[in-house]
Amino acid sequence: MIDLHTHTTASDGRCTPDQLVARASAAGVTVLSVTDHDTVAATDAAAAACRTAGIEFVPGIEITAVREGADVHVLGYFLHAASPVLETFLADQRRRRITRVREMIDRLAGLGIRLDPDAILRPGLDDPSKAVGRPWIASALVAAGHVADKNEAFDRFLARGRPAFVPRTGAPPEEVFARIHDAGGIASIAHPGLIGRDEWLDEFAASGVDALEAFHSDHDEETTMRYLALARRLDLAVTGGSDYHADETHGAAHPGSVSLPRDHYDRLRATRRATASGDDTSS
Repeated sequence: MIDLHTHTTASDGRCTPDQLVARASAAGVTVLSVTDHDTVAATDAAAAACRTAGIEFVPGIEITAVREGADVHVLGYFLHAASPVLETFLADQRRRRITRVREMIDRLAGLGIRLDPDAILRPGLDDPSKAVGRPWIASALVAAGHVADKNEAFDRFLARGRPAFVPRTGAPPEEVFARIHDAGGIASIAHPGLIGRDEWLDEFAASGVDALEAFHSDHDEETTMRYLALARRLDLAVTGGSDYHADETHGAAHPGSVSLPRDHYDRLRATRRATASGDDTSS
């Protein structure tokens, strides 16, 4: 099994890198990528655990871009996690996350729900390599008894259109593609079925994206086939994975629940080699 989309406690996952790799190994995963949001903080620990477990490790990330007010999640693979250019960019992304979380907590206060922002943000303030986000607020709402679970937190307060929601600010997709390339990686549009803006994909392909994530836990068979066809038409590689968070309200049940077929992984590796050699691999 090849799972190129998982998360750890460095962003919004509930497993440490060691725990994630242990679960992936138990599930039979042979190739694993950790794709935390706007951070590569778990890369070294996950790589070491994969070496011990005999799992091939692919350095990865999931960066949130913004276009026309909508989030566009961009996966990066085979990148150099220590790239200074990438780290400078990601540090700015994480600062924007902290500002957004504070604004959402302020909006909750205006609704009569008072939470301690410093307590919620403490792990990210103590370790700036961690990426904070709405799930941290959701957990605080559950702990304080304002909602029964994270799903209710999002449905009542934190999702787009709800009273505490604050739109994200961030780099456009084209800049994210460029920063991933600067770090020696290849860029893939994450779960395009959730974005719902297929009309953007031709432009993304022309602007440097290398792949589409056709295989994903939120894509049914029809959606998967649609993005496989779009990837062929745009001459893009294909990625896939479970989007595992170890959270019953988010993503697949276990690592490897969604697996990228080997032929697509082989093309992805070839795309990496072509990109590294300076060839243009995106139509």
